[in-house]
Amino acid sequence: MKTIRKSIICVLLFALVAVLPVQALQAINLNTATVEQLVELKGIGTVIAQRIIDYRQEHHGFKSVDELADIKGVGDKTLENLRPVLIVQEDKQ
Repeated sequence: MKTIRKSIICVLLFALVAVLPVQALQAINLNTATVEQLVELKGIGTVIAQRIIDYRQEHHGFKSVDELADIKGVGDKTLENLRPVLIVQEDKQ
């Protein structure tokens, strides 16, 4: 019985990992993300994605993920949901 339970748990875990979105496996850098990458995030449409890009250009990049709170349309809940999949690294272009 324990072997069957362990097998079922392994299959379920494998299925969960197989269907995770790419952004859950690889963090998105706010200082290099494109509009296309940003709209893949839950709660971010094309308008907010463009606002993120505009903010990044106006402020010479992000210093913290928390700066998203300064962007119209990004509320506390959206910020908290996105925090695990976003990073801020210097743009080395």
